[in-house]
Amino acid sequence: MGANLLEKTSLEQAKLIVRREISCEELTRLYLERIERHNPRIQAFVDFFPDKAMAEARHKDLAVKAGEPLPPFHGVPIGIKDLHLVKGMRTRFGSRAWLPSFPSPIDDATVAPLRRAGFVILGKLATSELGAIPITEPDIRPPTRNPWNSEHTPGGSSGGSGAAVAGGLLPIAEGTDGGGSIRIPASFNGLVGLKPARGRLINQFKMADRQIIYTSGVLTRTVDETAELLDIMAGITSGKPHWATPPSESFARLAKKKPGRQRIRMTLESPIVKVDAEVRAAVAAVAKTLAGMGHEIIETAYPDVTVHEFLPLWQFMIANTPLMRWSKAQPITRWLREGGRALKADYIHALHRQLETRLLAWAGSTDLWLTPTVGMLPPRVGAYSQSGDPETVFHDVAQIGAFTASANVTGQPAISIPAAVSKSGLPIGVQLTGPVQSEAVLLQVAKQLEEALAWRHSSSLLT
Repeated sequence: MGANLLEKTSLEQAKLIVRREISCEELTRLYLERIERHNPRIQAFVDFFPDKAMAEARHKDLAVKAGEPLPPFHGVPIGIKDLHLVKGMRTRFGSRAWLPSFPSPIDDATVAPLRRAGFVILGKLATSELGAIPITEPDIRPPTRNPWNSEHTPGGSSGGSGAAVAGGLLPIAEGTDGGGSIRIPASFNGLVGLKPARGRLINQFKMADRQIIYTSGVLTRTVDETAELLDIMAGITSGKPHWATPPSESFARLAKKKPGRQRIRMTLESPIVKVDAEVRAAVAAVAKTLAGMGHEIIETAYPDVTVHEFLPLWQFMIANTPLMRWSKAQPITRWLREGGRALKADYIHALHRQLETRLLAWAGSTDLWLTPTVGMLPPRVGAYSQSGDPETVFHDVAQIGAFTASANVTGQPAISIPAAVSKSGLPIGVQLTGPVQSEAVLLQVAKQLEEALAWRHSSSLLT
């Protein structure tokens, strides 16, 4: 039944456990065996814990046999990006500067709701150093590779999360997004990746992320899974001025409703990156599908912004990130920190407000915005040499996030969904961005596209 189980979504797997058609132990063993077999090739996991996971799965099977009330994902495996604290596991933040590291005594505020939802945490997933850039090639370990073609990157910074789900090493994975770090791996790996609205989820890094640019989330294969996890992970960040109003009903239910006719602004170009012809064609094809559903499509230009305008926000965040030994950090991370240390909080706050106001003014009253998630196909591993001039490398690699970073600045929700496969066999995603706190309509339109486009799920990429 192993191959068939891999084709099931995490929601379907949870139902099989409740019906006692499979055990938590069987499901956990299946994924652990795949990690043992395939992780040396794609390097999605930085640590995994077979004995601990199997013991937890057996304990969960006792609850099933006893007829106890079960949480929604009881016994389903998950992995956590290595920026979060997981009880009993080390956190290295993708950096030599955190060596040696020590097992955490707690689950942090992002991980705890996932634990309560019944997940079996198999281990920690690869990230770029501090999650600072959108490829996953830290010098602490071999680069993470794309299961669709191991010569190419799965993106980042949640590259381990994207590679694990695409390669069938996990049914679902946690990630974070501070400039596209969930949506970029979703696009490069043929997955669904939602960046929730500002304030929807607890901000785990509020000491460093004072502008609330970052959020956590998940990478999945379906919209329904994404909606269900949004319900589970939602929570208010105390002490912050931003919080998202709870929905009228669960996102899982809202996602199944029809969105009504939407006015959708489509953009095919960016002032930051030259958009690949196959990417343009994929976005245009999705626009045609949406128009066929009755939505209004309005083609327009992207706002005239540059990497230099976004850069200080990320520099300031990196500069306020605690690190044990900065001298051990990679050159690009040190360069970001050095630039951020010269910046004052009042200046960053004013810059953020000014940039946010410009972007929201461009957005206007349109219901949704359709763009590429990434303007290029997944680059080859090693395409961005981190031994070169850090400023040059950053400006080159930042082109990957040309369409994603704006939603982190404005706090808007945005979702990447699979749209096409290139002639070279690599996934292409499209991004839908909505007004502030509009996750429900994003999920609804994404669900329409999921049904219309018959996405190719990727569980059998690694055999």
